[in-house]
Amino acid sequence: MLTSEGFAHDRYAAVREAFERNDEVGASVCVTVEGETVVDLWGGFADETRTRPWSRDTIVNVYSVTKTMTSLTALLLADRGELDFDAPVARYWPEFAAGGKESVKVSHLMSHSSGLSGWREPITADVLYDWEKATALLAAQEPFWKPGTASGYHASTQGYLVGEVVRRITGRSLGTVFRQEIAEPLGADFHIGLPASEDARVADLIAPPDGPPFDAGSTELQLNAALNPELDVAVTGTRAWRGAEIPAGNGHGNARSVAEIHALLANGGVAKGKRLLSEAGCRRALEIQIEGPDLILPIRMRWGLGFAVNNGLMPNPNTVYWGGYGGSVALIDMDARMTFAYAMNKMSGTTTGDDRALGLIMAAYGM
Repeated sequence: MLTSEGFAHDRYAAVREAFERNDEVGASVCVTVEGETVVDLWGGFADETRTRPWSRDTIVNVYSVTKTMTSLTALLLADRGELDFDAPVARYWPEFAAGGKESVKVSHLMSHSSGLSGWREPITADVLYDWEKATALLAAQEPFWKPGTASGYHASTQGYLVGEVVRRITGRSLGTVFRQEIAEPLGADFHIGLPASEDARVADLIAPPDGPPFDAGSTELQLNAALNPELDVAVTGTRAWRGAEIPAGNGHGNARSVAEIHALLANGGVAKGKRLLSEAGCRRALEIQIEGPDLILPIRMRWGLGFAVNNGLMPNPNTVYWGGYGGSVALIDMDARMTFAYAMNKMSGTTTGDDRALGLIMAAYGM
């Protein structure tokens, strides 16, 4: 049993009960409704040896929940008229036209359908810390499949692809734009590129006992996405990983920061009393770009602009979401004007959420 701290409004007492039943080492969960935070809970320990309590300001690497922040940053630029999702990527990033990619659109990057689910050239982890090299290799290579015909989850590459478009438009790195235009105005504790001054607050991720989700029966495309480069969970504890900008996977935050940032999307562009996007700009996340079996993930996907869109499992149709390797989740319900976020350090071997998060989501909906 997990002993929780924080609060849950009476109507959401079931969320606290579900949270305390979960098999955790340390975790946090947060729910906002119409811009008000109605659940903000945390508990357990920040390390496997259970010597560091998980406190209110503990943060953790949430893996691919980072993509939701990257996508939000792109939606912000599009809402301002600086980015056109229907434009060829090469309009902003001329070198990207190499390898037959002159017609690949920014929307293809946002919906994991550009054919660039991984690097063709074998790379090491060091390349992930070298923005220029990581993006130059992607610009030069041919797609693995015809862009726009299918999705194939861009597990590591999406952040570099979208991030380079953002950099070409703004002259700033994606992590900088996100910090200056979203996190700082909202007072949100989420970082893409973590300063060394914050290291003491970071919870240690605990690798899943069953290892990565792909095995010897996987396709070459899946193995390329998962194993090029091959990364051990322990790398997330290094300064190199934390300090780099890997906008598809190394964001650090907690449930509170994720839920309160995405209150922007749930509430028509307003959070913490500040309007950062228009309502129309927020709802662009719902625009289905591609639907069907994903070439990397073993499931059918409905990809909007940067987010997975409700495939019928959630109560309300205008719901977008995504999760991170190990179990973290971000969910935005634009009908209920609700956000849900969950972040933990005890990982499960999943890239798409697990029973811990599902139980919390059901409790938040009163199901």
